[in-house]
Amino acid sequence: MTKSVVLIGGDKGGVGKTTVARTLLDYFARQQLRVRAFDTEVPRGTLKRFHPDVTDVVDINHVPDQMRIFDTVNSTDANVTLIDIRAGLLSPTLRALGNIGFIEAANKGDITFALFHILGPSIASLDEIVDTAAYLGDAKYFMVKNFINNTYFFEWDDATHAAYFKRIPSAVGITIPKLVEMAAEQVDLASVPFATFIANKKQSGAPASYSFVLRGYVRHWLQTISAEYDRVGLTDILEAKESSRAIGRPRPIIKIAES
Repeated sequence: MTKSVVLIGGDKGGVGKTTVARTLLDYFARQQLRVRAFDTEVPRGTLKRFHPDVTDVVDINHVPDQMRIFDTVNSTDANVTLIDIRAGLLSPTLRALGNIGFIEAANKGDITFALFHILGPSIASLDEIVDTAAYLGDAKYFMVKNFINNTYFFEWDDATHAAYFKRIPSAVGITIPKLVEMAAEQVDLASVPFATFIANKKQSGAPASYSFVLRGYVRHWLQTISAEYDRVGLTDILEAKESSRAIGRPRPIIKIAES
């Protein structure tokens, strides 16, 4: 099985990137895919708080941390490397991946590369689509509309919607519905994965006493998202057959801040 790298990012902040990353980690666990994750919100990291066993906090601008991620893609036991890119660093990160030959390797089939681009409802956020697509080559591009704030993403304006969402025909749209606010707050307070909250367990695995009602809301919400991931064939994409080539050791990594 070819190793996979999944980036979750968006140059705009506050669009729910880490929430999507958390749903993906729960989904991969249910699919029995071995995953390692990297949280680029240094120094503490939000993703690390919910998934401490599989997540390391890294500075994506720091060359040794870049090497920790990309020099070990093939040698790790994990099938999937998930990277939660903090706000403002998606475009620079993609540019750097192009410069080191990573995207070229993905285009050759040496590795499966997928981007979950979390969009905001503003024109500035939508302008990221064309800029981002220019870096990706043949990577799997998922445009994610996360209704974290009951946003509308310009569906009311056909011309605007078509100008952005239909400009990249190879992109696949994914919709993340809004989770009831009280349920979202309770999961945050519990500092556990969504699936662990549903199972009424603490981070340690000990029994918890979370609300039956709120667990029901989270269960329904997560099932809806999992159905979206099933619909786009995410598992099939990431379980591509082993390529005859290996990604090899990337060329020296330039600093993202300078790329």
